[in-house]
Amino acid sequence: MKLIYRASDINEAHIVSGMLQSNGIEAHVGGYYLQGGVGDLAAFGFANVHVPDEDVEQAVFLIAQYEDASKDNNGTVSKRDSVKFYISVILFIILIIAFLLFFFW
Repeated sequence: MKLIYRASDINEAHIVSGMLQSNGIEAHVGGYYLQGGVGDLAAFGFANVHVPDEDVEQAVFLIAQYEDASKDNNGTVSKRDSVKFYISVILFIILIIAFLLFFFW
């Protein structure tokens, strides 16, 4: 087994591992038990993804696709994301108004 990916946290390591497994590559997440030794501090860089030697090339290709897809499109925000943001803001304002009316009316 070879170390193929160093994740920023355990959740990302399991996401990458699941993506590799869904593409037929056996993947193992390791190193996350080391996070307990850090204590209350945020632990980063302990979770690693390992794959068998014969699957390294395909795994590197899939991880490259994953990293390209996770990058923001040159800092632009899609129209769908901006609509979600404005809907969230409007719902938050409505919630505050309802709260104020309920307690101070």
